[in-house]
Amino acid sequence: MVEMNAKAQSVENNQKSTGAYIKHLLFENMVPILFIIMCLIGVKLSKLPVPFIMNELVTRLARNAFVVLALIIPVLAGMGLNFAIVLGAMAGQIAIIAVIHWQIEGLSGLLLTVILSTPFAVAFGYLTGKLLNKTKGQEMITSMILGFFANGVYQLVFLFFIGTIIPMKNPVLVLSGGVGIKNTIDLLAIKYSLDNIIKWDMFKTLFVFGSLYMLILIGMTAYRHVIKKHEIKNKLKLSLYILLGILMTATGYVMMNSKSMYKIVMIPVVTFIVIGILCLFNVFIVKTKLGQEFRTVGQDMHIAKVSGIHVDKVRVIAIVISTVLAGWGQIIFLQNLGTLNTYGSHEQVGMFAVAALLIGGASVTKATIGHAIMGTLLFHTLFIVSPLAGKNLLGSAEIGEYFRAFVAYGVIGVSLGLHAWKQQVQAKKKAK
Repeated sequence: MVEMNAKAQSVENNQKSTGAYIKHLLFENMVPILFIIMCLIGVKLSKLPVPFIMNELVTRLARNAFVVLALIIPVLAGMGLNFAIVLGAMAGQIAIIAVIHWQIEGLSGLLLTVILSTPFAVAFGYLTGKLLNKTKGQEMITSMILGFFANGVYQLVFLFFIGTIIPMKNPVLVLSGGVGIKNTIDLLAIKYSLDNIIKWDMFKTLFVFGSLYMLILIGMTAYRHVIKKHEIKNKLKLSLYILLGILMTATGYVMMNSKSMYKIVMIPVVTFIVIGILCLFNVFIVKTKLGQEFRTVGQDMHIAKVSGIHVDKVRVIAIVISTVLAGWGQIIFLQNLGTLNTYGSHEQVGMFAVAALLIGGASVTKATIGHAIMGTLLFHTLFIVSPLAGKNLLGSAEIGEYFRAFVAYGVIGVSLGLHAWKQQVQAKKKAK
């Protein structure tokens, strides 16, 4: 009888723990769950073919993911969401205008923009970091206002200084009056210079990367068994990884020569490799001494200072890295877009990147690669389907366009509100 009661109690405890875990999971991921539901409804209402949506998503992910990933390190360092990545975007655009003026085309032109943008981004990031160190606790609003101020300076330079203080006689770039850069610049010289290096359909990409993934997995497993001479601890996880690799490779091989309509989904392979390298960089830097300093400063600046960490220096480094990455991300964005809006392309970079990161489930104190990728996918799914969904539901595509703007700004307010509410709930639990 006692054993039966013990078993019943054990089952009840397991059920409670499972229920508590599910509740915690839903509580922590309420924002991405909400937007997943909204995306599914939008896809259904828009009646767009799935291959078209997938192709657009791949294009937008390649175009925007790098900039969103540039936000992670300042969050890790406790500086919140860095709206000042707008300054990094400006650095990228300055380099692009210079390369177009010098008429350097193709991949060499793109690489030169990366090289030229870096010192500008480092300088902007250093000044931004110094300012944010003066406004500890108010970094997000400071970085947002700084972005507006920098935009004014940027417009002054390119509307008034070009052709007067800065000599430039280029009919392609300069306005007919000889002063100021044109509002729209065609980037044919560097358009798709990164994307078109290698471009495969979805199934060929699956086959190639599935095969490479399997080889790497087998190599890592052999290394652990032979060199380290210890067993893999989690065999179930390893089995799932192997199964995933087999499915990717087999699906790609079977469908590679088919006439599936999903073959319209084209993957810019090199662009995604670059994004993958940034993901690896974010993982690697966390494991370094500098990454541990970022984490320590982010958790408690006072403890970090007592531990001998130069807090202000670490915070400046975090902002410099973020600004440089944002500059490179803006170059990737514009080479895909093919057109530079001189006075507008950078304006919404910070807002859209922050919104995408928050939709993925990030907060002002926690952001991961998964949050960035998931958020970019969800945010741009809504951008793709909302105009037609609005037209089909309410008879007006303008409603869909309004909804896109509403999502971009609204999600930031909602996410920050939910974050504050979560903190209050957790504080009450600790008080009990």
